[in-house]
Amino acid sequence: MDKLLIEGGAPLVGEAAVSGAKNAALPIICASLLCGDSLNLSNVPQLNDVATMRRLIGQMGIEVTADGGGTLTLNSRRLNNPVAPYEMVKTMRASILVLGPLLARCGEAKVSMPGGCAIGARPVDQHIKGLQAMGAEIRVEGGYVLAQARRLKGARIVTDMVTVTGTENLMMAATLAEGETIIENAACEPEVVDLARCLTAMGAKISGAGSSRVSIQGVQALHGADYRVMPDRIETGTYLCAAAATRGAIVLTRTSAALLESVIDKLREAGCAIDCRPDSIALQAPPRLKSVSVRTAPYPAFPTDMQAQFMAIDSVAEGSAVIHETIFENRFMHAVELLRLGADIRIDANNAVVTGVPALDGATVMATDLRASASLVIAGLVAQGETLIERIYHLDRGYERIEEKLTRLGANVRRVR
Repeated sequence: MDKLLIEGGAPLVGEAAVSGAKNAALPIICASLLCGDSLNLSNVPQLNDVATMRRLIGQMGIEVTADGGGTLTLNSRRLNNPVAPYEMVKTMRASILVLGPLLARCGEAKVSMPGGCAIGARPVDQHIKGLQAMGAEIRVEGGYVLAQARRLKGARIVTDMVTVTGTENLMMAATLAEGETIIENAACEPEVVDLARCLTAMGAKISGAGSSRVSIQGVQALHGADYRVMPDRIETGTYLCAAAATRGAIVLTRTSAALLESVIDKLREAGCAIDCRPDSIALQAPPRLKSVSVRTAPYPAFPTDMQAQFMAIDSVAEGSAVIHETIFENRFMHAVELLRLGADIRIDANNAVVTGVPALDGATVMATDLRASASLVIAGLVAQGETLIERIYHLDRGYERIEEKLTRLGANVRRVR
């Protein structure tokens, strides 16, 4: 099993290009199930989750062609197996995103209940509730969601909670439903907007994406399209945090500050100088960061996927800060590993009080989930001596060629087996 060995102490300096967004690419790949033509995608990140999704739709009969440079061609004209087996989806929660498209296109679907990072309960009941409102017959048996519908019908759906994958699943299903579907309390994340833009390019009629009320007018069929996946805002934020923590100066290209304004605001509050341009972000860190408190909440507020990274930078910042997690109830597992590096963190329910220390010390730590992995990388880059991060398969799910990019920025990082 691969591990990451980091020799800390070097500031990150230089330029790096941001990859395509994993959380946008996965639902967009699933959108290929909705039509029998070719969907040609570019800027698709080469990640383990993307590879898993490719295998998943491939066993359904989808023709998948990749050039190795971030371009995918997906053709579902031979879609003949609307099944997502447990063995293929147990490590990736995004697998539930095949449910809506399969049901809309094939009239049936058998999808295993998904797995993924152990950061808390992420039920799929809102997906099921919405599809049932559209006329689907659904039951859960043996760990599988079994769904049938001759043709889905438009409906007004009010979700009990804001759910990104739920909004995406229902939006995809509604594109081929009869009549209009309205999703109230919809997620507003940029990845939802990116999916809506791709679906629109395929012939869907969608309005309101990016707001809490999305309207979809169903059509008889969708067609192929060419589409470029948006840049990864969480990867962008992670590298900005790494540069801030190491007192570095970096420029990130092929990204947009408009995707993560709340994160940039907090980095400026911490003392960083940030210059935002249409397709790049430059950051200059101060001699020592100031502690900043954060409270996670749905977009456009501070993202839960950046909480762990800010815990890492607060660990070496001046002062104390409170991190309040409101999205997932089990997302402080990285705190225990940061303590092994010498951080001063106290956990009280869904609050973490972080008091900055002058320096962290390298140690062996274990990644517990995707974003926790990123926080340990940041801490390792700052720590004195060597840090060995185990179980980095979590990291490979969401960060493309991370050791290569960090090395280009001056870090001493290498993958070991």
